[in-house]
Amino acid sequence: MNGSRGLSRSSGLLLGFAADRLLGDPRRGHPVAAFGTVAARLERSLHADSRARGVLYTSLLVGGCAALGVGVERATRGRPVLHAAVTAAATWTVLGGRSLEREALAVHRFLDEDDLDGARHRLTYLVGRDTSSLSPQQITRAVVESVAENTSDAVTAPLVWGAVAGVPGLLAHRASNTLDAMVGYRNARHQNFGWASARLDDLLNLPGSRLAGLAVLGAAPSHAREAWRVWRRDAAGHPSPNGGVVESAFAGALEIVLGGTNRYGERVEHRPTMGDGPPPTPGDIPRATDLATRVGAAAAVATSALAAVTGRSSWRWRAGGARPAG
Repeated sequence: MNGSRGLSRSSGLLLGFAADRLLGDPRRGHPVAAFGTVAARLERSLHADSRARGVLYTSLLVGGCAALGVGVERATRGRPVLHAAVTAAATWTVLGGRSLEREALAVHRFLDEDDLDGARHRLTYLVGRDTSSLSPQQITRAVVESVAENTSDAVTAPLVWGAVAGVPGLLAHRASNTLDAMVGYRNARHQNFGWASARLDDLLNLPGSRLAGLAVLGAAPSHAREAWRVWRRDAAGHPSPNGGVVESAFAGALEIVLGGTNRYGERVEHRPTMGDGPPPTPGDIPRATDLATRVGAAAAVATSALAAVTGRSSWRWRAGGARPAG
Protein backbone atom coordinates (compact mmCIF):
# COMPACT_ATOMS: atom_id res chain seq x y z
CA MET A 1 0.00 0.00 0.00
CA ASN A 2 1.58 3.30 -1.08
CA GLY A 3 1.11 6.69 0.54
CA SER A 4 -1.90 7.70 -1.56
CA ARG A 5 -3.45 4.28 -0.88
CA GLY A 6 -3.13 4.88 2.83
CA LEU A 7 -4.70 8.32 2.56
CA SER A 8 -7.60 7.07 0.44
CA ARG A 9 -8.23 4.26 2.92
CA SER A 10 -8.04 6.73 5.80
CA SER A 11 -10.48 9.15 4.21
CA GLY A 12 -12.79 6.29 3.22
CA LEU A 13 -13.03 5.10 6.80
CA LEU A 14 -13.94 8.60 8.01
CA LEU A 15 -16.50 9.11 5.25
CA GLY A 16 -18.07 5.71 5.93
CA PHE A 17 -18.27 6.44 9.64
CA ALA A 18 -19.92 9.78 8.91
CA ALA A 19 -22.42 8.09 6.58
CA ASP A 20 -23.35 5.61 9.29
CA ARG A 21 -23.85 8.42 11.83
CA LEU A 22 -26.01 10.43 9.41
CA LEU A 23 -27.97 7.66 7.71
CA GLY A 24 -27.75 4.46 9.72
CA ASP A 25 -28.50 1.18 7.97
CA PRO A 26 -30.64 1.26 4.81
CA ARG A 27 -34.21 0.18 5.49
CA ARG A 28 -34.33 -2.17 2.51
CA GLY A 29 -31.79 -4.04 0.44
CA HIS A 30 -29.04 -4.13 3.04
CA PRO A 31 -26.10 -6.20 1.75
CA VAL A 32 -25.72 -7.83 5.17
CA ALA A 33 -29.29 -9.14 4.89
CA ALA A 34 -28.44 -10.64 1.51
CA PHE A 35 -25.35 -12.25 3.04
CA GLY A 36 -27.51 -13.66 5.83
CA THR A 37 -29.84 -15.23 3.28
CA VAL A 38 -26.91 -16.90 1.51
CA ALA A 39 -25.48 -18.06 4.85
CA ALA A 40 -28.81 -19.56 5.93
CA ARG A 41 -29.13 -21.51 2.68
CA LEU A 42 -25.57 -22.79 2.92
CA GLU A 43 -26.16 -23.85 6.50
CA ARG A 44 -29.11 -26.00 5.43
CA SER A 45 -26.86 -27.70 2.89
CA LEU A 46 -23.77 -28.18 5.06
CA HIS A 47 -25.13 -28.52 8.59
CA ALA A 48 -24.02 -31.49 10.65
CA ASP A 49 -23.18 -31.93 14.32
CA SER A 50 -19.54 -31.50 13.41
CA ARG A 51 -16.85 -28.90 14.02
CA ALA A 52 -15.23 -29.81 10.71
CA ARG A 53 -18.42 -28.93 8.83
CA GLY A 54 -18.61 -25.68 10.77
CA VAL A 55 -15.02 -24.83 9.85
CA LEU A 56 -15.85 -25.43 6.17
CA TYR A 57 -19.00 -23.30 6.44
CA THR A 58 -17.20 -20.42 8.11
CA SER A 59 -14.22 -20.59 5.76
CA LEU A 60 -16.36 -20.49 2.64
CA LEU A 61 -18.41 -17.50 3.73
CA VAL A 62 -15.76 -15.40 5.45
CA GLY A 63 -13.14 -16.32 2.87
CA GLY A 64 -15.54 -15.48 0.07
CA CYS A 65 -16.19 -12.02 1.50
CA ALA A 66 -12.46 -11.43 1.95
CA ALA A 67 -11.85 -12.50 -1.66
CA LEU A 68 -14.53 -10.09 -2.84
CA GLY A 69 -12.77 -7.33 -0.93
CA VAL A 70 -9.43 -8.23 -2.50
CA GLY A 71 -11.01 -7.96 -5.93
CA VAL A 72 -12.39 -4.52 -5.09
CA GLU A 73 -8.99 -3.35 -3.84
CA ARG A 74 -7.28 -4.55 -7.03
CA ALA A 75 -9.90 -2.93 -9.24
CA THR A 76 -9.30 0.46 -7.60
CA ARG A 77 -5.48 0.31 -7.63
CA GLY A 78 -4.05 3.58 -8.89
CA ARG A 79 -7.44 5.32 -8.56
CA PRO A 80 -7.39 6.94 -5.09
CA VAL A 81 -10.72 8.77 -5.37
CA LEU A 82 -12.53 5.60 -6.40
CA HIS A 83 -10.68 3.65 -3.70
CA ALA A 84 -11.78 6.15 -1.05
CA ALA A 85 -15.37 5.93 -2.32
CA VAL A 86 -15.58 2.13 -2.25
CA THR A 87 -13.87 2.04 1.16
CA ALA A 88 -16.45 4.52 2.43
CA ALA A 89 -19.28 2.43 0.98
CA ALA A 90 -17.92 -0.75 2.56
CA THR A 91 -17.42 1.01 5.89
CA TRP A 92 -20.97 2.35 5.87
CA THR A 93 -22.25 -1.13 5.01
CA VAL A 94 -20.52 -2.90 7.88
CA LEU A 95 -20.90 -0.33 10.66
CA GLY A 96 -23.96 -0.45 12.91
CA GLY A 97 -23.47 2.33 15.43
CA ARG A 98 -26.34 4.57 14.39
CA SER A 99 -28.84 1.71 14.14
CA LEU A 100 -27.69 0.42 17.53
CA GLU A 101 -28.39 3.84 19.03
CA ARG A 102 -31.83 4.01 17.39
CA GLU A 103 -32.86 0.61 18.73
CA ALA A 104 -31.63 1.38 22.23
CA LEU A 105 -33.50 4.69 22.34
CA ALA A 106 -36.63 3.00 20.95
CA VAL A 107 -36.62 0.65 23.96
CA HIS A 108 -36.08 3.67 26.19
CA ARG A 109 -39.17 5.37 24.75
CA PHE A 110 -41.30 2.32 25.51
CA LEU A 111 -40.01 2.30 29.08
CA ASP A 112 -40.63 6.03 29.38
CA GLU A 113 -44.25 5.43 28.32
CA ASP A 114 -44.62 2.51 30.79
CA ASP A 115 -45.22 0.14 27.86
CA LEU A 116 -43.44 -2.89 29.27
CA ASP A 117 -44.66 -5.31 26.61
CA GLY A 118 -43.50 -2.96 23.87
CA ALA A 119 -40.10 -2.59 25.53
CA ARG A 120 -39.71 -6.35 25.90
CA HIS A 121 -40.56 -6.92 22.25
CA ARG A 122 -38.31 -4.16 20.94
CA LEU A 123 -35.47 -5.47 23.09
CA THR A 124 -35.47 -8.68 21.03
CA TYR A 125 -33.98 -6.59 18.20
CA LEU A 126 -30.90 -6.04 20.38
CA VAL A 127 -30.30 -9.18 22.44
CA GLY A 128 -30.60 -12.94 22.18
CA ARG A 129 -31.75 -13.49 25.76
CA ASP A 130 -35.35 -14.29 26.72
CA THR A 131 -37.07 -10.94 27.26
CA SER A 132 -40.63 -12.14 27.99
CA SER A 133 -40.55 -11.64 31.75
CA LEU A 134 -37.89 -8.96 32.24
CA SER A 135 -38.51 -6.09 34.62
CA PRO A 136 -37.79 -2.47 33.60
CA GLN A 137 -34.45 -2.64 35.43
CA GLN A 138 -33.53 -5.90 33.70
CA ILE A 139 -34.54 -4.47 30.32
CA THR A 140 -32.38 -1.43 30.99
CA ARG A 141 -29.40 -3.58 31.93
CA ALA A 142 -29.82 -5.62 28.76
CA VAL A 143 -29.91 -2.47 26.63
CA VAL A 144 -26.82 -0.93 28.21
CA GLU A 145 -24.90 -4.21 27.93
CA SER A 146 -25.90 -4.52 24.27
CA VAL A 147 -24.89 -0.93 23.53
CA ALA A 148 -21.52 -1.51 25.16
CA GLU A 149 -20.72 -4.84 23.51
CA ASN A 150 -22.00 -3.87 20.09
CA THR A 151 -20.07 -0.62 20.14
CA SER A 152 -17.06 -2.92 19.96
CA ASP A 153 -18.51 -5.52 17.59
CA ALA A 154 -20.25 -3.15 15.18
CA VAL A 155 -18.08 -0.03 15.33
CA THR A 156 -14.56 -0.22 16.72
CA ALA A 157 -13.65 -3.74 15.56
CA PRO A 158 -14.62 -3.27 11.90
CA LEU A 159 -12.82 0.08 11.87
CA VAL A 160 -9.65 -1.62 13.12
CA TRP A 161 -9.81 -4.25 10.39
CA GLY A 162 -10.61 -1.59 7.83
CA ALA A 163 -7.50 0.31 8.87
CA VAL A 164 -5.13 -2.66 8.69
CA ALA A 165 -6.68 -4.69 5.85
CA GLY A 166 -8.92 -2.33 3.89
CA VAL A 167 -12.09 -3.54 2.20
CA PRO A 168 -11.20 -7.25 2.66
CA GLY A 169 -10.86 -6.66 6.40
CA LEU A 170 -14.14 -4.78 6.61
CA LEU A 171 -16.11 -7.44 4.74
CA ALA A 172 -14.48 -10.43 6.42
CA HIS A 173 -15.08 -9.02 9.89
CA ARG A 174 -18.74 -8.29 9.21
CA ALA A 175 -19.19 -11.76 7.73
CA SER A 176 -17.65 -13.36 10.82
CA ASN A 177 -19.74 -11.23 13.17
CA THR A 178 -22.93 -12.07 11.28
CA LEU A 179 -22.18 -15.79 11.35
CA ASP A 180 -21.54 -15.62 15.09
CA ALA A 181 -25.00 -14.08 15.53
CA MET A 182 -26.55 -16.77 13.35
CA VAL A 183 -24.84 -19.98 14.49
CA GLY A 184 -22.56 -19.01 17.38
CA TYR A 185 -25.12 -19.63 20.13
CA ARG A 186 -24.54 -22.63 22.34
CA ASN A 187 -27.71 -24.57 21.56
CA ALA A 188 -28.10 -28.19 20.53
CA ARG A 189 -28.02 -27.43 16.80
CA HIS A 190 -24.98 -25.17 16.85
CA GLN A 191 -22.89 -26.47 19.74
CA ASN A 192 -20.35 -27.99 17.34
CA PHE A 193 -21.32 -26.57 13.96
CA GLY A 194 -21.15 -22.99 15.22
CA TRP A 195 -17.88 -23.43 17.13
CA ALA A 196 -15.65 -22.10 14.34
CA SER A 197 -17.81 -19.04 13.73
CA ALA A 198 -17.89 -18.17 17.44
CA ARG A 199 -14.14 -18.64 17.93
CA LEU A 200 -13.24 -16.67 14.79
CA ASP A 201 -15.49 -13.82 15.90
CA ASP A 202 -13.80 -13.80 19.31
CA LEU A 203 -10.40 -13.64 17.64
CA LEU A 204 -11.27 -10.87 15.20
CA ASN A 205 -12.86 -8.75 17.92
CA LEU A 206 -9.85 -8.86 20.26
CA PRO A 207 -8.18 -5.64 19.00
CA GLY A 208 -11.46 -3.77 18.55
CA SER A 209 -12.68 -4.48 22.07
CA ARG A 210 -9.40 -3.21 23.55
CA LEU A 211 -9.62 -0.09 21.41
CA ALA A 212 -13.21 0.39 22.60
CA GLY A 213 -12.11 0.09 26.22
CA LEU A 214 -9.35 2.64 25.72
CA ALA A 215 -11.74 4.93 23.86
CA VAL A 216 -14.11 4.83 26.85
CA LEU A 217 -11.30 6.22 28.99
CA GLY A 218 -10.80 9.09 26.56
CA ALA A 219 -14.53 9.67 25.98
CA ALA A 220 -15.32 9.88 29.72
CA PRO A 221 -12.21 11.57 31.17
CA SER A 222 -13.81 12.44 34.50
CA HIS A 223 -14.55 8.75 35.08
CA ALA A 224 -11.54 7.28 33.28
CA ARG A 225 -9.84 6.11 36.45
CA GLU A 226 -12.95 4.26 37.61
CA ALA A 227 -13.54 2.76 34.17
CA TRP A 228 -9.93 1.52 34.09
CA ARG A 229 -10.19 0.09 37.59
CA VAL A 230 -13.41 -1.80 36.86
CA TRP A 231 -12.05 -3.03 33.54
CA ARG A 232 -8.92 -4.40 35.19
CA ARG A 233 -10.85 -6.02 38.03
CA ASP A 234 -14.03 -7.35 36.42
CA ALA A 235 -13.52 -7.96 32.69
CA ALA A 236 -12.07 -11.46 33.09
CA GLY A 237 -15.22 -12.70 34.83
CA HIS A 238 -17.32 -12.18 31.70
CA PRO A 239 -17.83 -15.27 29.50
CA SER A 240 -16.66 -13.32 26.44
CA PRO A 241 -13.00 -12.27 26.17
CA ASN A 242 -14.21 -9.13 24.38
CA GLY A 243 -17.59 -8.33 25.87
CA GLY A 244 -16.13 -8.20 29.36
CA VAL A 245 -13.63 -5.52 28.40
CA VAL A 246 -16.08 -3.03 26.96
CA GLU A 247 -19.00 -3.78 29.33
CA SER A 248 -16.82 -3.37 32.40
CA ALA A 249 -15.38 -0.12 31.02
CA PHE A 250 -18.90 1.19 30.37
CA ALA A 251 -19.99 0.13 33.86
CA GLY A 252 -17.13 2.08 35.41
CA ALA A 253 -17.61 5.14 33.22
CA LEU A 254 -21.38 5.25 33.85
CA GLU A 255 -20.96 4.38 37.56
CA ILE A 256 -23.48 1.52 37.42
CA VAL A 257 -23.47 -2.25 37.89
CA LEU A 258 -23.84 -4.57 34.91
CA GLY A 259 -23.93 -8.35 34.73
CA GLY A 260 -26.17 -10.88 36.47
CA THR A 261 -28.46 -13.70 35.40
CA ASN A 262 -29.57 -14.05 31.77
CA ARG A 263 -31.92 -16.64 30.34
CA TYR A 264 -31.51 -17.97 26.80
CA GLY A 265 -34.43 -20.31 26.27
CA GLU A 266 -33.74 -23.32 28.48
CA ARG A 267 -30.19 -22.19 29.25
CA VAL A 268 -29.57 -19.89 32.21
CA GLU A 269 -26.29 -18.02 32.47
CA HIS A 270 -25.11 -16.42 35.72
CA ARG A 271 -22.57 -13.70 34.96
CA PRO A 272 -20.47 -11.97 37.62
CA THR A 273 -21.35 -8.35 38.19
CA MET A 274 -19.17 -5.51 36.89
CA GLY A 275 -18.90 -2.12 38.53
CA ASP A 276 -19.65 -0.72 41.97
CA GLY A 277 -22.57 1.66 41.41
CA PRO A 278 -26.34 1.13 41.56
CA PRO A 279 -28.25 -1.00 39.03
CA PRO A 280 -28.98 0.90 35.82
CA THR A 281 -32.24 2.80 35.43
CA PRO A 282 -33.99 3.77 32.16
CA GLY A 283 -32.32 7.18 32.31
CA ASP A 284 -28.95 5.45 31.88
CA ILE A 285 -29.85 4.31 28.36
CA PRO A 286 -29.35 7.76 26.74
CA ARG A 287 -26.17 8.14 28.78
CA ALA A 288 -24.91 4.84 27.39
CA THR A 289 -25.75 5.74 23.77
CA ASP A 290 -24.08 9.13 24.19
CA LEU A 291 -20.95 7.44 25.51
CA ALA A 292 -21.07 4.93 22.64
CA THR A 293 -21.25 7.78 20.11
CA ARG A 294 -18.16 9.41 21.59
CA VAL A 295 -16.32 6.08 21.68
CA GLY A 296 -17.15 5.47 18.01
CA ALA A 297 -15.93 8.91 17.01
CA ALA A 298 -12.66 8.42 18.90
CA ALA A 299 -12.18 5.03 17.23
CA ALA A 300 -12.87 6.49 13.79
CA VAL A 301 -10.20 9.14 14.27
CA ALA A 302 -7.69 6.65 15.68
CA THR A 303 -8.18 4.05 12.95
CA SER A 304 -8.14 6.68 10.23
CA ALA A 305 -4.77 7.85 11.53
CA LEU A 306 -3.58 4.24 11.69
CA ALA A 307 -4.55 3.68 8.04
CA ALA A 308 -2.69 6.81 6.95
CA VAL A 309 0.43 5.99 8.97
CA THR A 310 0.66 2.37 7.87
CA GLY A 311 0.21 3.46 4.26
CA ARG A 312 3.03 5.98 4.55
CA SER A 313 5.27 3.49 6.34
CA SER A 314 4.71 0.93 3.61
CA TRP A 315 5.55 3.52 0.94
CA ARG A 316 8.79 4.48 2.73
CA TRP A 317 9.82 0.85 3.09
CA ARG A 318 9.30 0.19 -0.60
CA ALA A 319 11.07 3.36 -1.58
CA GLY A 320 14.11 2.85 0.65
CA GLY A 321 14.23 -0.88 1.14
CA ALA A 322 16.84 -3.28 -0.18
CA ARG A 323 16.98 -3.83 -3.90
CA PRO A 324 16.84 -7.37 -5.21
CA ALA A 325 20.23 -8.86 -6.03
CA GLY A 326 21.10 -9.22 -9.69
